[in-house]
Parts: sequence; C-alpha cells; structure tokens
Amino acid sequence: MSKSVKVLIIFMSTIIIALAAGLYFFFSKGANEVDTEPTADEIVESSVEIPEITTNLLNGDFVRIAFMIQTDSKKAKEELEKRNFQVKNVIIKNLSSLEAKDLEGNEGKVQLEKKLKESLNQYIENGEIVQVYITSSIVQ
Repeated sequence: MSKSVKVLIIFMSTIIIALAAGLYFFFSKGANEVDTEPTADEIVESSVEIPEITTNLLNGDFVRIAFMIQTDSKKAKEELEKRNFQVKNVIIKNLSSLEAKDLEGNEGKVQLEKKLKESLNQYIENGEIVQVYITSSIVQ
C-alpha cells in the first residue's frame, strides 16, 4: 500500500469516528433532557397571588374571585408583580363580559382561566404565564 492510500484511510477513519461521536452526543443529550413537571416549591416560587376581587358581571350579578398565576420563571413573576394593576384590569374586564351562568361548573371556570392566561400573556415580556388558577370564587 502506498503512503498516500494509508494517509487517506487514516483521514477517512478519523472523520467517521468524529461524526459517530458527534451523533452520539447529539442524541444522548436529547434523551437525557426529559421535561419534568415542576415541584410544588418551584410552582410557588414562580407564582403570583391575586387577592380577592369583587366586580359586577354582565347580567347584574357580582363575583368575588381570587387567583394564583403561575409563570415560567422568577423573572416573569417579578414582572407580573410590577404589572399588578394591569393584571387586575384584565381580570375585571374579562369578568364584566360574563354572566353568572358562564362561571357555573368546571367548564366555565376552565374557560375563564384559559382566557385570562391568553390575555395576560400579551403583557409579559420576560417569560410567560403557564397557568391561571382560581383559588376562590363566589357568584351572587
């Protein structure tokens, strides 16, 4: 075998080994990064409590309601706390377009949580709102 053939074989072998190692690390990294649900402590650390709000509904009834809003990071939590007045404004506006029957049962509350999440995410610049939880609710 000539010297140039040996050099070519060594060069090609090196490239194949490097490629195999790169593929191994690429795919093994993805397998190890499994999305895990946040712990209760992590949820509390990234959540903002909205104390009870009392407001009129569309049909003349009123609601007393409180929320816990979970963000994806402490930075988003801090921003949400600073925007507290906007959060309350969005909640009141959304509630004022509902009737008492809209808040009845599980489905109505889930729809309100989703709507508030979408509305509030428009204000957040550093992160996002993961979930809105109703923590108390009285409709009269």
